[in-house]
Amino acid sequence: MNNNPQSAIRNPQSDLLSVEIAGIRFNNPVLTASGTCGYGLDMAELIDLNKLGGVCTKGLSTRPLGGNAPWRIVETHGGMLNAIGLQNIGARAFVEEKLPELRRYDTRIIPNVFGYTVEEYIEAIEILEDGEGIDGYELNISCPNVKAGGESFANDARQAAEVTAAVKRAARRPVIVKLSPNVTDIAVIARSVEDAGADALSLINTAVGMSIDINTRRPRLANVTGGLSGPAIKPIAVRCVFQAFRAVKIPLMGIGGIATVEDALEFIIAGALAIQVGTANFYDPSASMKIIDGLADYCRRNGLENIGALVGTVELNH
Repeated sequence: MNNNPQSAIRNPQSDLLSVEIAGIRFNNPVLTASGTCGYGLDMAELIDLNKLGGVCTKGLSTRPLGGNAPWRIVETHGGMLNAIGLQNIGARAFVEEKLPELRRYDTRIIPNVFGYTVEEYIEAIEILEDGEGIDGYELNISCPNVKAGGESFANDARQAAEVTAAVKRAARRPVIVKLSPNVTDIAVIARSVEDAGADALSLINTAVGMSIDINTRRPRLANVTGGLSGPAIKPIAVRCVFQAFRAVKIPLMGIGGIATVEDALEFIIAGALAIQVGTANFYDPSASMKIIDGLADYCRRNGLENIGALVGTVELNH
């Protein structure tokens, strides 16, 4: 239950921007992306969490993880590389220490969950099922499956479907599966995950990249490679959303280089019902607030009764 008195105040933008994904009603389609806002509370002094559509938390595992050795973040042209290593406090600590405070805000709470075996995903979900105020789960399947030679769950349609189906059996709440761009055909993966029972998709996760110091001739990241995010990957992300929208019937959340209302609108027109702001949070924490206001203004100027009318309306030249 939401205990924040501000939640009782009607948001004049709600009619224009409210969307429903897998039975979850979001006051607007703007969320913060996993790994860019901690557990949500980290942003509370910088933005109005009550105004956000939702918060996707930092990835949670069954037990706490310390992450990779430094250097773990490198700035690149138009973005950044990160190899944090999924450092987190663990699902149990999140439920006991973070969730009680987070659920005071009028925003949807979507924990991001990961594991290195199907069993680890299930165990993390079972811990989170005890948490009051959680609205759904986002599955990070871009992790190596240690029981399948270390290949990422996200890169193989069968493995992606297997972990999705297992989590769906364990979870009472909606499951949103986060897809990777590091695949040959994202539509194939999207369909396999949909067939396995996913309630929605979020895409894309980071693209694998590398940066080298020309003076030392060594990788700038201790992990050698890392995940590329930010404006540099936006065209890839828009393309993936466009392809997935035509491949599946379940709702999509778009992620990848979104920093302005124009960026968000591109994703929505391509087929995303909601969007997540990620890397922009590091250099402009107010980006999500500006995007929310900008989307409402766009709806008014274009005579749209709800932002949902814009989803998937891209016109193709023939």
